[in-house]
Amino acid sequence: MAYDDPRYRGASDDVDPGDYPYAPTGPGERTDGISRQGYARADLDDLFEDPAHGEPGRDRFGVHLVWELVLLVAVSLVGYLLYRDGRFLNTGGGLRGLMLSATVLGLLVLGAGLSLRAAVPNLSVGPIALASALYFAEHIDRGVPVAATQAVVLALAVGAAIALVSVALHVPAWAASFGAALAVVLWIQQHHQVLTLPKSTYQPLPHAAYWFGGFAALAVVGAVLGSVRSVRRTVGRLRPVSDPADRRGGGAAVVGIAALLGSSVLAAGAGMLTVLQTGRATPTDTSLALTGLALGGALLAGTSVYGRRGGLLGTVLATALLAMVVRYFQVAELRVSPLAVGAVAIGVGLVASRLVEAFGRPRPLFAEDDRWRTVAPTTATAPLPPHDQDRTDSRSTGWTSPLPASSADDRWGDDEWRGR
Repeated sequence: MAYDDPRYRGASDDVDPGDYPYAPTGPGERTDGISRQGYARADLDDLFEDPAHGEPGRDRFGVHLVWELVLLVAVSLVGYLLYRDGRFLNTGGGLRGLMLSATVLGLLVLGAGLSLRAAVPNLSVGPIALASALYFAEHIDRGVPVAATQAVVLALAVGAAIALVSVALHVPAWAASFGAALAVVLWIQQHHQVLTLPKSTYQPLPHAAYWFGGFAALAVVGAVLGSVRSVRRTVGRLRPVSDPADRRGGGAAVVGIAALLGSSVLAAGAGMLTVLQTGRATPTDTSLALTGLALGGALLAGTSVYGRRGGLLGTVLATALLAMVVRYFQVAELRVSPLAVGAVAIGVGLVASRLVEAFGRPRPLFAEDDRWRTVAPTTATAPLPPHDQDRTDSRSTGWTSPLPASSADDRWGDDEWRGR
């Protein structure tokens, strides 16, 4: 047998390389599909990222920037209408009141957005805000710091109860938080009188610009940190990637607990700031409207309803838009319920969430290069050389075919080798 017999080289010249599961695709490639040329550090970061935490690669922020530009245009249009129909609301005390109302709504939107980014949506932010306002006004005689601390502790207790149920049992947080919201609403219904703050209580209206600036800074800093890939994936580890009932590990549980606690504290802050702004706490049934506005604002900001993904300036722009829309309805004397505003905001926000998921996911690795393409194994049989066509033990060259048993005749039967 000649030295270049295909049986000893491993394959026939007539065999298509695509029949093998890992075919070389160019110079410098090994037959197992691994390149000898190496990869850049960014590629290695993508390759070795845990696929259980989502798609490898960097999210694309172009869709967020485009959507935030749309929000900016909407804010400009509503601001013009508000200025045209009620100029007194855009100067002096009217403007400060609008900024303070936007801050209250912004804290609720920020709390709902935080829980959404962590894939643990908190639907109890509205009842927590109203309950904190009532408790704060009821115990204001102990001083603002003491009453505020106690209200925050109670909000943390509600958030901890939600986290305990949702994380320990690994059930959807929206269901656990809705059950907690019903319990908080039941507590609110036990109060029937309007609580008024003393005249000497702190008035936040003169410092409305600082309050709104603090909220905007908090929202932007959080969004910038959330744009970092490691932070984003850490915060959104509870986002399901396969079976939603599968547990995501201890780290994901800790992040989910922290997000629920943080959203509860932000809701409590919004409730207490409302009391300080109006000077009284009314046990009205507005908790559902507050939750709707908070959830609608978070989705309208470009936060994904599935968790993890979010924009940069969306929270500030969405908050400003909703606050001005509500104020415009009041100026124009249009009887539009906040429930309707929240419902429309949620509907538009769901469309934005779909766009974020469709155009914000990372590009596939090696989209233009099939270096890591895997070809399904084949059982095709390579043709034998002409002088071996009469052999009955045809050998299959597929990867799944067993190697034939060798014999002495196969090894030494050729006259060429026997003569040497």
